[in-house]
Amino acid sequence: MEEQTDDLAALLDLLPPDLRAAAAALDPEQVVEFVLDRGRPATARLDHGRAELASVPLEQADLDAVASRVGAFSADNRAGVEGTLHRIAAIRNRQGRIIGLTLRVGRAAHGIVDPIHDVVAAGESLLLLGRPGVGKTTLLRETARVLADECDRRVVIIDTAGEIAGDGDIPHPAIGSARRMPVADPRQQDRVMIEAVENHMPEVIIVDEIGTEAEARAARTIAERGVQLVATAHGHSLENLLRNPVLDDLVGGVQTVILGDDEARARGGQKTVQERRGPPAFTAVVEIVQRGELRLHPSTARSVDRLLAGRAPRCEMRTAAESGAGAPPPAEETGLPEGAESSAPEVGPRGRTRILSYGVSRDSVDRVIRTEGLPAETVPDPGRTDLVLALRSRAADPRLQRLVDTSAVPLVTVKKNSTAQIRRALADALNQVHGVDDETVSAVVREVEEAVNRVRQEGEVVPLSPAQGAVRRLQHRIVVRHGLVAESQGSGNQRHLVVLPSTPDAG
Repeated sequence: MEEQTDDLAALLDLLPPDLRAAAAALDPEQVVEFVLDRGRPATARLDHGRAELASVPLEQADLDAVASRVGAFSADNRAGVEGTLHRIAAIRNRQGRIIGLTLRVGRAAHGIVDPIHDVVAAGESLLLLGRPGVGKTTLLRETARVLADECDRRVVIIDTAGEIAGDGDIPHPAIGSARRMPVADPRQQDRVMIEAVENHMPEVIIVDEIGTEAEARAARTIAERGVQLVATAHGHSLENLLRNPVLDDLVGGVQTVILGDDEARARGGQKTVQERRGPPAFTAVVEIVQRGELRLHPSTARSVDRLLAGRAPRCEMRTAAESGAGAPPPAEETGLPEGAESSAPEVGPRGRTRILSYGVSRDSVDRVIRTEGLPAETVPDPGRTDLVLALRSRAADPRLQRLVDTSAVPLVTVKKNSTAQIRRALADALNQVHGVDDETVSAVVREVEEAVNRVRQEGEVVPLSPAQGAVRRLQHRIVVRHGLVAESQGSGNQRHLVVLPSTPDAG
């Protein structure tokens, strides 16, 4: 359960008296930051929207008064409020005078790490990605506390401008017993990272905002020394990071390879391909989609290899509501573009029905899945689909008929490419996977639990008996609950799940 704490009063005390009352009247849980610009009214940015604190534009004297109450600004124009996690950032004119201030609310959120507690506690080096303001630093801070206090590890935080452990010489209690090494000049962050490893024997290094080639090299050096590294980096997603030549080495790097004629023919005729350059510095990656919703790549190497091959990476959606510390929540596989009449659809290897659009707008299908919360995703690969959604006018296409006949996947049609029809068709199709009788449930549970025990004892793949789609879905949920992985194999009446020891490594 996530619990947020802050000291908003300390931040409000920095504001001019005429703005303080208006700011204090806002819902404190919704306030993200206060924006003060010369010549404009002061505003508060909220989780949803913004609020004007006054109608009168701010004068230079107002900004100077706020700045005088703040500690010294570092080289990157950031400062803090001693004893808190709040951050103040300055905008200066060409003469160096402050003409704008952003007062960001800093919070300690206990429980926010629960969705990935199992990965953190297992000692995985973890890279956190996400858009600005989505909560990367908050998650990093709580991860440091959990590793130091609950996992009893020697944790050292590389704290540039007091971003993680707050301003002042005494770290904020939010980091628990973790130690903090301040970095006065952001240009020296890579040097302090290496110094921490060489001087203080940490088991874990925590770093916020890896953004330069030197910092990426330092991260690889730390990983090669066997130290667990948890960090954030500039990038919204793993795919986005791969396009950054400065930071792609964090996840293995990218190189162009020229293939021989035989290998090129085997790969479909391409003479040049992109491949991963080496092992990633971070074994796992977490994309923060929004607060409380995370997308975990449990094997960075495997996800990168699939992305470079033009395939969807295997990842798990984890949410705060579904998880408990130490136990992985239900997982799912995500996918990527496009192109009623059969039995219930199968589900993908991580519990979601994979849908191939045929003449139907993939964006519309994605929108319906998202707004209706359906256990499904769209995929581009006909060989990985569990359900085909097609326009009725295209149902007789020879290519579509071959796909349905050879893969034995259900075909669902809609008359028009409209959101309403797509919503009804998917709701009807996906509901067919429910409805397993009690006797079947008991037999399924016994078989799956016996298979799970064999996998754990022998470390080998164990197949389950062929079963209908609804039964396979139930089997899959039981396997995931035990922290293992299940994948579908076979076709037709021989379609069945196999239980795997863990997510397969890249290679």
